[in-house]
Amino acid sequence: MFLENNLSSSKLGGCIEVVTGSMFSGKTEELIRRIRRAEIAKQNVGIYKPKIDKRYSENDVVSHDSKIVSAIPVQSAKDIIELAKDNEVVGIDEAQFFDDDLVDVCNYLANNGKRVIVAALDMDFAGKPFGPLPQLMSIAEYVTKVHAICMQCGNLANYSHRLSDAQKLVILGEKDVYEPLCRSCFTKAIDDKNKEPKLFNQ
Repeated sequence: MFLENNLSSSKLGGCIEVVTGSMFSGKTEELIRRIRRAEIAKQNVGIYKPKIDKRYSENDVVSHDSKIVSAIPVQSAKDIIELAKDNEVVGIDEAQFFDDDLVDVCNYLANNGKRVIVAALDMDFAGKPFGPLPQLMSIAEYVTKVHAICMQCGNLANYSHRLSDAQKLVILGEKDVYEPLCRSCFTKAIDDKNKEPKLFNQ
């Protein structure tokens, strides 16, 4: 069951909500659901995403199950402050791609009475905390952790396992590049990769 505040942002004096988990866990879908409910409530809504994320669309936020809302791509988290000045509700997707400035931006927006809803990966391909998410979760009023289904055993998954041996932190991709795994299957997959013989040019 998703935790969602049931008061207007003006009554709360602003707040931060984080929806996080692995790839294919429904983070963006939940962001879109909350945004649409705010729109039904006739609140002024703005959705923002990093320019780097062009997997489905350059100007929309698109979930893996093809739900779509219009968004404004931004180069820097700081850009959101000016763009969102008239918004009552601010949605931010794929927040892990922003730098640590995102924490101050979200705090600023919430302190100015806005409801800020952030969707992001909590861990990178190596199972390490991703970008500004640890700090963001610590200052948020609400944190919802969603799970995918492990592609190996069918249990709940909270890791995004990269299928290739590439070590670059950010590699955009979908099911051709990543698979959701539970802790046990992720640990086994990493161990198996470490045992594989490497070619000299890798």
